[in-house]
Order: sequence, then C-alpha cells, then structure tokens
Amino acid sequence: MLNKVLLIGNTTRAMELRYLPSGSAVAKTGLAVNRTWKDKNTGEKKDETMFIDIVIYGKSAEIANQYLLKGKKVLVEGRLVLEQWMDQSGQKRSKHVLSVESFQFLDSKSSEGGYDGGSENDFETSKEVGYSKPANSAAPRVPEIDIQDDEIPF
Repeated sequence: MLNKVLLIGNTTRAMELRYLPSGSAVAKTGLAVNRTWKDKNTGEKKDETMFIDIVIYGKSAEIANQYLLKGKKVLVEGRLVLEQWMDQSGQKRSKHVLSVESFQFLDSKSSEGGYDGGSENDFETSKEVGYSKPANSAAPRVPEIDIQDDEIPF
C-alpha cells in the first residue's frame, strides 16, 4: 500500500517548534492549499481552499522554523497520519495531519529571510557530521530523520 501526499500551498501561521526529550526537533504549522475549477453546468469559475496541518521532524524542523514564515509558498511531500486525543470534556477527537518527509521552498528570497526557491537537496548533510552549509546553493537539504510516533509529546 502507498501513503504519499504532495501539496503546494502557503503556510498559514508561524512554525511552532518544540523539542522531544531525545533532543529531536518537531515543528508544526498549517498549509492553505487552493483548488480552482470551472463548474460544468454554469461555466462559473469556482475556488476552494483547504487548510491542512503539517508536522516536520529533526533538522528539517529547525530549517523550516527559520525560513518557512507565515505566508511562504512551499511544496511538501509526506504521509497522512491520524492523530487522536481526548478533549477537555473527555470526548475522543481525531484529525489527519501531513507528516512531512521532504519540502522545497517556492518563494523568492525576501528581506525577511526566506529562501530563493531552492530545494532541500541543495544542502549536503551527513548523520555523522550533521547539518552543513551548501557549496552551491542557499537552499537547505532536509535530512531524513526516523522518529517514532510515540516519541511525539503533542
């Protein structure tokens, strides 16, 4: 079976960065994704916006926290995860969240510190050495991090 999602949208709020007891970073934000189509019956142009929560782990979360400011356009690739919890009234609640495996900045570089549309693959990383500056680009490479769902405190 396959659980793979690709989305292009704009971040809806500032990143919420936290750290697990293990020291791994976890960042959460929302993504607004638009869809436009023409109604078959009326020929009228229709628009729809979906708001999707996303979560990013590890060094990628720290990079996203630094450069994915509110309103920035980004392409994200990941998998859907069902989050479940009990609300304050004791009722069971749930929602789907996109667990981001990789992302690419799509906005041009701004004075606010955004990136110029480079890919996370432009950065060189090593598990032994950690995060390093790229030789050929200003865009970060997002390392693959394996974090178990039960390690996430929220």
